[in-house]
Amino acid sequence: MKPGRRIELRGTVQGVGFRPWVYRLARANGIGGRVRNHCSGVTIEAFALEEALDTFVERLRDSAPEAAHILELRSSSIPFESVDDFVIEPSEDLGQRAFSIPPDLALCPDCESELLDPKDRRYRYPFINCTSCGPRYTIATDIPYDRAATTMADFVMCPSCQAEYDQVLDRRFHAQPNACPSCGPTVELLTLEETGPSRTGDPIADAASRLTEGLIVAVKGLGGFHLACDATDSAAVTRLRERKHRDEKPFAVMVRDLRAARELARLSGEEESLLSSAARPIVLVRRQPEAGIADVVAPNSELIGLFLAYSPLHLLLLDELKKPLVMTSANLASEPICASNDEAEARLKGIADALLVHDRDIASRCDDSVARVIAGAPMVLRRSRGYVPRPIKLARAVEQPILSCGAQLKNSFCLVDGDLAYFGPHIGELDSLQTLRFFEEAVEHMQKILGIRPELLAYDLHPAYLSSQYALAQSGPSHIGVQHHHAHIVSVMAEHALEGPVIGLAYDGTGHGLDGTSWGGELLLAEHGHFTRLATFRSLSLPGGNAAMREVWRTALSLVDDAFDGQAPLDSLPLFRGLDQSDVRVVQQMLERGLNAPRARGVGRYFDAMAAIALNRPRASYEGQLAVAWNRVADPREVGAYPFDLDRAVEPIEIDLRPLVRAAVQDLLTGLPPGRVSARFHRTLVDASASLVRLIAEQVGKLPVVLSGGVFQNAWLAEGLLAALSDSFELFLPREVPPGDGGLALGQAIVANQCAKEGQRCA
Repeated sequence: MKPGRRIELRGTVQGVGFRPWVYRLARANGIGGRVRNHCSGVTIEAFALEEALDTFVERLRDSAPEAAHILELRSSSIPFESVDDFVIEPSEDLGQRAFSIPPDLALCPDCESELLDPKDRRYRYPFINCTSCGPRYTIATDIPYDRAATTMADFVMCPSCQAEYDQVLDRRFHAQPNACPSCGPTVELLTLEETGPSRTGDPIADAASRLTEGLIVAVKGLGGFHLACDATDSAAVTRLRERKHRDEKPFAVMVRDLRAARELARLSGEEESLLSSAARPIVLVRRQPEAGIADVVAPNSELIGLFLAYSPLHLLLLDELKKPLVMTSANLASEPICASNDEAEARLKGIADALLVHDRDIASRCDDSVARVIAGAPMVLRRSRGYVPRPIKLARAVEQPILSCGAQLKNSFCLVDGDLAYFGPHIGELDSLQTLRFFEEAVEHMQKILGIRPELLAYDLHPAYLSSQYALAQSGPSHIGVQHHHAHIVSVMAEHALEGPVIGLAYDGTGHGLDGTSWGGELLLAEHGHFTRLATFRSLSLPGGNAAMREVWRTALSLVDDAFDGQAPLDSLPLFRGLDQSDVRVVQQMLERGLNAPRARGVGRYFDAMAAIALNRPRASYEGQLAVAWNRVADPREVGAYPFDLDRAVEPIEIDLRPLVRAAVQDLLTGLPPGRVSARFHRTLVDASASLVRLIAEQVGKLPVVLSGGVFQNAWLAEGLLAALSDSFELFLPREVPPGDGGLALGQAIVANQCAKEGQRCA
């Protein structure tokens, strides 16, 4: 007798053509039975010989469509049924689904082929899609996820599109954005008076023509508008920088395909796979020396952010232009990305010369994701379009629904329900009313489409963070504050299903400490509900507080003043000779008197200060700029390192880098190139961190080692520590969860859940 199997699948298995794929797979393997959607995923009831069922389950697990993301597969025996066919049954009453909407999906090869086929009815149609590609999250207005609950609701399918939608074997079966030129959205070019009217009647060709002339065009994508210009035109890129008020921060560059990407960058196999994945993130890669990209796209940087065209509109535009395009978020600093046509016309006036718009509304803003390959595997640096709202499965369910509100910089919130955690889209810096409103709207939208109402709110302990103020202002749910660096470590623990304790290195620029200083160079013995701070970096004064973050020479002066005990050779260092000496004297007095000079332990501050000294860069125009520059110049051929001390006489133990600073300054004064000094600096940080881990392990045992915090976006440091410690320790890096502040919301939720279980109000 043939056995039966009930197979339960959870994850991104709805809205991605999963049931038709199961149907075809079952028929090809002689399986009878049925498949249906339900409230938390997909259920299959299959009947065949044991061997055939084993093969079927294996294929389900290993060969699912790229857009699908299986979090869990459970198989159990059921009584045999005599069935001769395999069918797709109507979905059960889905009610408030825990998860039903996949992320936006990049244009698939089948749709691209049709898009470029003159014989196809969707030839050059910029909204072509199927169950394997197209918008999902950004058009969803409610649940359940069907056409009536998307911004496609007003577009009535023509008979041909409806037939595709209804046919189970068609790849557009229940593709909610399904449309064609007869019944779907349309594109339009809106121009300012001085740029003239439409020239060809083809809005995309007109936009390409203006880009060729050096103009700036705002392009409506899946999750918002981009500001686009010709990436090979220095004048156009400079004009965009001036209008957007973005002095030096690199722009991302969009290219048509992998062939075009290879012309601009030296790509590894892992980087090519990441670039061409369904998520299509911006990937930080090494540029080719003669790439043809204007230097002002990414000034003084070997790295460039590349991404492939992910929508048919982008592909058609790049096909017309035949050049790479700068594609940067359409906003000014401290503002959210533009999403609606009216908003773009109002906010981008004076920035864009024309707007390439369409009439398919965006229900939720969702900026581009950013990733990088570190230690041979992808690390998501900014989790947004293409990833949101795909959940991260937790090893253990939380006790109640939780909203964790994230941090102030690079904000992203997280909703956790049961054993699934959902990051919201990238919000950015929460330092304006517009961005706070975006945060509030995104939280409400995610709660609505996921059917989650939080009963517990987690927040950062920094009282000035707008995300924390938002959490504390909400009535109804209970509130738990979580220390910043504890959240960083627990985020990685949650991603890798680590219960703890672990040895956690949390290295970043700043975070609210519990001892009156700003933390950011911490070694924690961490568990979900509590931590012990066992080591830290020697603190530096930040003269002027936040002013030292941009006027980095202030931190540099503090660094050398401390290292040389007030007798630093300032006159011999070009950085300080080039400053207004009255400003230098004022800062020296602040240091002497301890006035407006808060203490900080962030590793990022050491990067900034050393870069300022060695590269003669007194100021930074954006966060992390000098740290990136300092990493970029490091000479990989240099094998030397500097001395450091581990001060065990204080509690917690302190890494003292004053010996490093004195030796590095001496090297610079004797003419050693900055690249060699940078390499020695990086190697010393690796050596000091590895020595500290080994020392702590003598006390607590060889526990797993977790690395988190924005500093570990630095491949030299992350890979160096893996090389130094992996022979003795099991190391864990963030992969799906961003290492910086955009990832700590997950840790906040897990810590808050444990604290609530134990009756604590704060970790």
